[in-house]
This record gives sequence, C-alpha cells and structure tokens, in this order.
Amino acid sequence: MPQEAELLYSLKGKKIWVTGHGGMVGKALLRRLANEDCEVLTATRGEVDLRRQADVEAWMEKNRPHAVILAAATVGGILANDSRPAEFIYDNLAIEANVIQAAWKTDVEKLLFLGSACIYPKMAPQPMAEDSLLTGPLEETNQWYAIAKIAGIKLCQAYRKQYGCDFISAQPINLYGPADNFDLASSHVVPALLRKAHEAKKNGEPTLPVWGSGKAMREFLYVDDLADALVFLLQRYSDPLQVNIGTGEELSIRELAETIVRAVGLKAELDFDTGKPDGAPRKLLDSTLIAEMGWTAKTPLAEGLARTYEWFLEHHKSG
Repeated sequence: MPQEAELLYSLKGKKIWVTGHGGMVGKALLRRLANEDCEVLTATRGEVDLRRQADVEAWMEKNRPHAVILAAATVGGILANDSRPAEFIYDNLAIEANVIQAAWKTDVEKLLFLGSACIYPKMAPQPMAEDSLLTGPLEETNQWYAIAKIAGIKLCQAYRKQYGCDFISAQPINLYGPADNFDLASSHVVPALLRKAHEAKKNGEPTLPVWGSGKAMREFLYVDDLADALVFLLQRYSDPLQVNIGTGEELSIRELAETIVRAVGLKAELDFDTGKPDGAPRKLLDSTLIAEMGWTAKTPLAEGLARTYEWFLEHHKSG
C-alpha cells in the first residue's frame, strides 16, 4: 500500500461545519469526525435554509467555522432525477453557490465540496478518470443534477484561482449504507432493491421486480468508507482537481440483486422490467489518485449490505 500523504490541514481544535448532517453522508461524517479532536457544527433547515443566500451568510458570520464539508444536496434515483429536474438543478446550484461564497466571505480555512460520479460523460472511457470531465454528453436522466455538481466543482476551482481559497472537491461512486433513503419513489438502486426484497420476503412473493435489463455495470461504496475518505482528503489534499472515491470493483445490477437477495434471505426469482431505463451502461471510477495518497475502501459489498439491511430492520419496523 502506498505511503500515506502528509498531513496538510490539522482538524485539532477546529470547528467543522457538516452541511446536510441529517442525510446518509452527513450522519456518516458525524460518526467519523467523532474520532477527531474537533468541534462539529450542524444546522437544521429550520435554522438556515441553504438555498437562501442571506440566511447562509448570516449563519456563517455568526458561527465562523474553520472548515466546511458541503454534503447537503437534493438527491434521488433515476425516477426522481427524471421527474423533478427543476428542483434538482435549482436546489443544488443555490446550495453550493451560497455556501461557497459565504465560506470565502467569512475566511473559512478549508472547504470540501461533495460531487457525484454522474458528472462524467455517459460514454466516458472506463474506468472514469478525473480528466474525463466535460469531454462528452451526460447521461440524460440525471443531467440536471450532474450540471449542478459540475458547477460546484468549477466554483471551488474559481475561488481557489481568484482568491487563493483552499477549496477542494471529491466525487464518490454510488453510495449506500445506514440512513439511506428507502422511499421507492425517490431512492437509488441499493435501498430500493433492499426494501423490495424485504417486502417480497414478508409477503411470500415468488418474484423480485428489478428495473432495467440487469446488465448495467455499477460500482458501490459504503457510506462510512466515504466519510473516512472525505476526512482523509480534508487533511491531506489541496489541489484544484476533483478526486474520485470508489472501490475499484464493479458488478452488474443482476449480480447486485442476487447479493441483496442473499443478504435479505429471500427465496425468489428476479423479474427484470426491460421497459424501465438502465441508465449509463457502465459506471466505474478510476480511483488511482486517492489510492496513491494512501487511502482505500475497507468494507466489502456483502458486509456493507448486511449492515444496511440491519439498519433498515431497526428503523422501518412497519416496512
């Protein structure tokens, strides 16, 4: 394993604002930062609506965080992205513009913007390297979200270039884990399949419906691994280029569904709905850059899915 990159930014004694702390990524960040000697700041939407510039600037002026992890976003799966494009582009543009501008105005020492692997072109060479950004058309179903996230990366680069701000960005691959969104109308593939498999088991159904052909290839990252990577980058990375975060392992949606069936203990056949979209045919990140800095993911998919299902059972008693 490569030698760990040198410590560039110490979190000791610092106030770290985790935006989006109530979401899956935010909660994982709170778990991870509990191991650091720092003070974690959070704010509910009732305390500050990140889509309102004046609210964000007033909160930042009052609380003066030393560092910000920008994990707040309006997110969802293919159905949500495709049916709510205005929300996905407006909310995310507003959130990132307001927080990044306020971070500059209040002299934040370090900011980490959380992007998404969907920023890369639909037909980008696989695995997708950081330099493939803006080299081709986006996947149509989530282009609104992707464009907003690309703008966030460019905001960080622009503030770094013009004002010398230590603002960085990172792009995780498909995430899953405790506190994921299990609403079938807006969830991503892992929580959607976990919930559907759970309900099929509960109801004794002979088949499990799966969107698409099952042939699309995907890479999945356990959310606590992401949180560890983000803290790693906050401490050890300071360059304009966005950093990919993935496992380097991919599998088909069929193989994912089969793994989920085993995790849930379901005895059922898979039923693929080929009338539903597959999304991009393949999505695998080239995570060489962060690997060369000394970080790799630690949680195998089967283990992560088991933990995620355990969380679901505890928090969805009526599910």
